[in-house]
Amino acid sequence: MGDLAQQTAVTPAHHLDDLGADRHFTATLHDDWEIWGPEGGYVAAVALRAAGAVSPFARPASFSCHYLTVANFAPVDLVVTPLRSGRTALSQRVEMTQDGRPILSAMVWSVGQIEGLVHRDLRPPEVPNPDQLRSPAELWPDRNRSFNFWDNFDQRPVDFFEQWPPAGPAPPEFRTWVRAHPPLSSSDPWIDAARTLIVMDVLSWPAGSRPHAYLEPPFIAPSLDLYVAFQQCATNDQWLLLDGYSPVADDGLLSWTGRVWNLERQLVASGGGQAVFRHT
Repeated sequence: MGDLAQQTAVTPAHHLDDLGADRHFTATLHDDWEIWGPEGGYVAAVALRAAGAVSPFARPASFSCHYLTVANFAPVDLVVTPLRSGRTALSQRVEMTQDGRPILSAMVWSVGQIEGLVHRDLRPPEVPNPDQLRSPAELWPDRNRSFNFWDNFDQRPVDFFEQWPPAGPAPPEFRTWVRAHPPLSSSDPWIDAARTLIVMDVLSWPAGSRPHAYLEPPFIAPSLDLYVAFQQCATNDQWLLLDGYSPVADDGLLSWTGRVWNLERQLVASGGGQAVFRHT
């Protein structure tokens, strides 16, 4: 499958603004990342890379976006606009379009070196390490992959069912270890954060659908939005634990939260969003 760093990369469009800065970019969305079209976190990761291309700071702090239209696997255009710039923090807006159609609108904070208070009150889930778990191919040798997306990762499911659909309602939780394939080799925090966006966004449906999967309901739930706070850079971590939870599905909306942990059970990122139900 594709290389994450290459397939989230952006290219300057050589369109200078009034200050002589190039804040216009192009990128191509690859079908290696297909889930109901380009996976939302992958599209968000491309927008994040555009913000990083013009930020003077090495550390992304947070990302939020609205998904406006499902994109095609084709080139997109991006415009990055600075909203507030200081000595240690920068706010940017990123607009992504495709053939004039709005695809995504994002807000990104990045920061420099900042001193402050420190505390960690973490309660990671008690789960086995990936070397103690089986891969999907070992768990379900006769089951085909449903989406290209999962071919980009080695995966070790934590909560799984031998048979699908399950026999009855299951808790609205989803936990699995993932490792990018090919392995992430970049030390760039922006590329690391792009990986985090990709895996965070994928938590919504696997968690929210579990109480209902036994009924095989005629719905999907595309994401309306995504918010991620980056707590720790994970460029030295190959395995990440995805920890998703959907507390409420009601009135046509599915709410979810997610956390991403490393092998040492340090919190890499946290976030969540809303998804809207659609008939299949």
